[in-house]
Parts: sequence; structure tokens; C-alpha cells
Amino acid sequence: MPVILTCTDGSLYAPSIYQHAAWAAARLSGSIEILHVIDHHREHSPIIDISGAIGFNAAAELTEELVKLEEAQGRVARLKGKAILEDARRQLANIGDTQVSVTQRHGSLIETLEELEPHAELVVVGKRGEHAGAVQSPLGSNLEDLVRISVRPVLVASRLFKPIQRFLIAFDNSPSARKAVAYAAESPLLRGLECHLVMVGRADAAHSAALEEARAELTRAGHTVAAKLKPGKPAPVLAATVTETAIDLLVMGAYGHSHIREFIVGSTTTQVVRSCAIPVLMLR
Repeated sequence: MPVILTCTDGSLYAPSIYQHAAWAAARLSGSIEILHVIDHHREHSPIIDISGAIGFNAAAELTEELVKLEEAQGRVARLKGKAILEDARRQLANIGDTQVSVTQRHGSLIETLEELEPHAELVVVGKRGEHAGAVQSPLGSNLEDLVRISVRPVLVASRLFKPIQRFLIAFDNSPSARKAVAYAAESPLLRGLECHLVMVGRADAAHSAALEEARAELTRAGHTVAAKLKPGKPAPVLAATVTETAIDLLVMGAYGHSHIREFIVGSTTTQVVRSCAIPVLMLR
């Protein structure tokens, strides 16, 4: 049975994350594994060696208190994680009868996903995490790194869930975009949904040929495809198309192979995910 690996931190996005996971599980006839990771670097205050500043006896007493504080923080983090997982199980039980399991780990979310995601069919995360704010605020701190290392498609949940009836593939003929087209053609996740295919760029022979090839692949798979080549810059054009066409899900290839941070932050992928208030399915 396919596994939908669903990451949660109990943030404002959590209810939507669970609803997107339930939708995917129903489409893929799969089960849901809820994952919560306790990151010690985030949950714990560091113990600072200040013995040389205040004297040995005072420092020893302070260190003992700091150790107790760290242990208490650890207990609180574990209890918080347990409550988050119990709430996730409860919310999913109210949504439907999908098989649900829960997993709590300690350490880095990225390292944990590298270990767990190979057995999953799909990874579901929120666009923003525990400290989510406005729609245009920065993306979740782990999202970019997660998508970069993922070997599975990543469904990035929007703030609110609504039924998904039509999807748009953002196509630029890159390897990841061609992978997105192949996934849409083959996976039951998108089967039977209204399909739109948009390429942003010059109206030349090369772009037209690439777009037609992608459209033909989707058509052979049984999709009825509305394909368009539009001029302009990808992020604003795609955001406008999503709004104008009432798209429910954006499908796109993810980041390239560069690990230079400024390239990631300024990438088209990040701009599009940030500007579109709908879920995004990304494939690397």
C-alpha cells in the first residue's frame, strides 16, 4: 500500500496538511504516516560554560540548574510532540477511514526524511511552519532543503484546503518539468482532473514544439489538456493564470542542482510557491 509521509509541527497549517494528505491517500489508495521531529537545536537552550567569569562554585550550581532546565525542556518537547501526533490522528479520523500511523523522531527533519522517504509514495508538508505569518512571509525554513533532497514528489499544502478539481503544470522543458509531466500522465493522483499546461517564454518554434510534445504525452495518458504558451516572467504569469483559471493545484519541477543559497532564495521555484495561495506539487 502506498504511504503518504506527512510532516507536521502542529502549526496553523496542520489541519490543511492533514486534509491534503487524506486527499492524496484517497486518490492513491494509500495509508498516511504522520511524522513529527523534535529538533534539539530548536527546542533546547544551549548550556554555556561561564565558570571563568563567575567562579567555580557559582558556575557548578548554575550548570546543574541549566542541566535540569534542559531536561525539563526535553520532557516538554516530547509531551508537545505526543499531543501533536494525537491531534493529527484525531483530525484524520474525522476526515475519513484512511489507515494512519504516527512516528516521532529526534534530530533533524531533513536527515529524518532522507531516511524515511524512500519507502513513501509522496511527502506532504506545509508551505510554512510553526511560526507562519502572512501569505507573503518567507517559506518554511526546511521547505527548500527538503525539496532539494527529496527523491519523492512533495505536495506543499496551502493554508486552507479546498477540493482539487483542476491542476496546472508549469512547464519549461527542464528535466524536472518533464518529470512533472510524466508523473501527471502516469500517477492516479491526478487522473480524471481537469488539466492545464502552461509554458512561459517566447513564442518560437522550439518552445512550441516542446509544449506540443508535453501536451501529446498527457493526451495519450487520457487527459484533456488546455495548453498555452504565454510571454512574460514565470512567477507573475503563473500566479495570474492560477487566479484567472481557478486552478486548485500547481504542478511543477523543483529547484535545479545548485546549492548556493542566493540562487535558491532567488529562484523561480521559490517565487512561484510564495506567490500562489494554492497547494503545489513539486518534483525534482
